[in-house]
Amino acid sequence: MALRPSTRRRRLLAIPVGLALTASLGLLPGASTALAKGTAAENGPKLSYVVNTKAGKGAVKKAAKAIARANGTVVTAYTKIGVIVAHSKNPDFGKDIRAVKGIDSAGATRTAPLETAATTDVGEPEYIEEPAQRFRSAATAQEPLESLQWGLPQIKADKAHKVSEGSRDVTVAVIDTGVDDTHPDLAPNFSRKQSANCVGGIPDTSHGAWRPYPDGSYHGTHVAGIIAAPRNGTGIAGAAPGVQVSSIKVSEPGEGFFYTEAVVCAFMFAAKKGVEITNNSYYIDPWLYTCRDDADQKALVDAVSRSMRYAQGKGTAHVTSAGNSNHDLAAKEIVDTTSPNDSTPVERSIDPKVCPDLPTQLDGVTSVAATGSHKLKSFYSNYGQGQIDVAAPGGDSRYQIPEAPAKSGGVLSTMPDGEYAFLQGTSMAGPYVAGVAALIRSKHPDVTPQELGWRLKAQAMSTKCPDGAFDPGGDGRYAAECTGTEHINSFYGYGIVDALAAVRK
Repeated sequence: MALRPSTRRRRLLAIPVGLALTASLGLLPGASTALAKGTAAENGPKLSYVVNTKAGKGAVKKAAKAIARANGTVVTAYTKIGVIVAHSKNPDFGKDIRAVKGIDSAGATRTAPLETAATTDVGEPEYIEEPAQRFRSAATAQEPLESLQWGLPQIKADKAHKVSEGSRDVTVAVIDTGVDDTHPDLAPNFSRKQSANCVGGIPDTSHGAWRPYPDGSYHGTHVAGIIAAPRNGTGIAGAAPGVQVSSIKVSEPGEGFFYTEAVVCAFMFAAKKGVEITNNSYYIDPWLYTCRDDADQKALVDAVSRSMRYAQGKGTAHVTSAGNSNHDLAAKEIVDTTSPNDSTPVERSIDPKVCPDLPTQLDGVTSVAATGSHKLKSFYSNYGQGQIDVAAPGGDSRYQIPEAPAKSGGVLSTMPDGEYAFLQGTSMAGPYVAGVAALIRSKHPDVTPQELGWRLKAQAMSTKCPDGAFDPGGDGRYAAECTGTEHINSFYGYGIVDALAAVRK
């Protein structure tokens, strides 16, 4: 079955292994209601928008008044970055607001109405069926399922843990579909005080709001285990089993879309709560590539960029997954047939320099490509000279199957309701790097986000381009050209991350 980028498995950058593929945030008082009677028509579907203006209470208040005049309602406002989330039924809302003096950009975050959106398919993971394998009966050197975790020795995490498992003073926030913190292999390391549900743009910190229910998506729980499942005699071990992990839920219930207002909320919340690292294994809907030369889409790039830079300024580093389309992100042109994915997609040719994949092609992030068990680029992984920083195990169940006892080419991790399963995707590679970043931050607590990114690259294990043409399957379907040197190239960036170097240097 071919990869379908428009489905949730692409959006979340994970692929079932059986398939081929705020007080301090500056919330305006009374922001839940419009500030003045609107005069514009209200004859369109209700959409969500981001409006970007200068930072500061004065500029944001002025923009909020303009939003009200255009028949919009302010949902929340971040005065420190000048980003406002608003709803409106005015079909000309974006155009009207962009015409207001002092507005930098404004645009709809979706193409489907707030009340409706298409349901997407997530496929089925490969579950571990033998409960007895999940718990060890006597003390051993490994966790019960660690022999199935081929990714740990690939990044030397098994050796690193003998030196350090990381510090509980470091938290990695999983910005995702929610995390089941009741899982016995996640509960010991879960940080509730740094968790929330940001769907809609306002953080909900009520107990359990960060969990993957009612829709029960497993993606965020799987990511969390790769990062920080503890060495506690249960199940698996994470890349940094001594650090904490939190959940910032951003996926809409039912359809699972990741919209801009939720992601902006997540970065601002992470900064407020002192999160050291965020893991981002998704792209922001509804555009596979979000174009700066489109007025609506430009506003989304602006809003996300502002929130990420703000969090970085507060000490929060960002790790992102590069994507599963086997696209060369450094190409002059990419054909996108899947956007917008919440209504009717249209084919378009885009320039990735103008139309970045959000958030992985934004400045200041660590972008991660995926490898299989044989240390080759995974067949689905995006790549590109200057676009990939490092690589890590993401799995490849089609062409790179590890030797026994691991029977799957995917990555094993935690699932909701105490389960374990294999998944593959750059979604799995990103959290391995986030875990290694947490080990670095544990050893060097004062490291800045920029220096943390430098260390990840400097310590990575140089991985040269494959010998000969890269064409898994031999039919050209997943062919890709690796360019660059042994030390920096388009497939692996600076190389596969090294957890042992992270705890020693």
